[in-house]
Amino acid sequence: MRSRAPSRPPVTRTLLGWREWVALPDLGIARIKVKTDTGARTSALHAWNLSQFERDGAPWVRFIVHPMQRLLLPAVEVEALQVDERPVRNSGGVMERRPVILTHLAVLGHTFPIEVTLTPRDEMGFRMLLGREALRDRFLVDPTKSYYNGRLGRQSRLDRDGHIDRHGHPNPRPKRPKVIVL
Repeated sequence: MRSRAPSRPPVTRTLLGWREWVALPDLGIARIKVKTDTGARTSALHAWNLSQFERDGAPWVRFIVHPMQRLLLPAVEVEALQVDERPVRNSGGVMERRPVILTHLAVLGHTFPIEVTLTPRDEMGFRMLLGREALRDRFLVDPTKSYYNGRLGRQSRLDRDGHIDRHGHPNPRPKRPKVIVL
């Protein structure tokens, strides 16, 4: 008779769609549409007019984020501590060096720190990619669904004030998270 391996406690993961609305509260971004990208190691954020400078002997970056696709407004001006600069292969397969910042991401009631590389994403379909490191041990991606966090209607997309609730939800009436126990 074979012995059974000791059972592990069940692991709980929240489902995310292949695209979601999230918040970056540290950067003052109440909502931005992200594409979940399991092929990308690190998350990437659209950074327009990016400049690097030094403050108190530490490297910092200054940039503008246009959180809404195909719109120049709202424009969020950001200054953040640069925690690293690393080589990243862009969507065209070319290696480039990108600054990296640390910020909090809020989605479906979860708020946690993530590393984000900064790059101009004007020509890309999404202003932000959510990479494997941010997803790891937190979420499962459902490639057949979008917006488990809820869709934003036209009026919400055009609302320039953008509010987030105490859970970091960018949508005032988000759907309940779907959870899978493995």
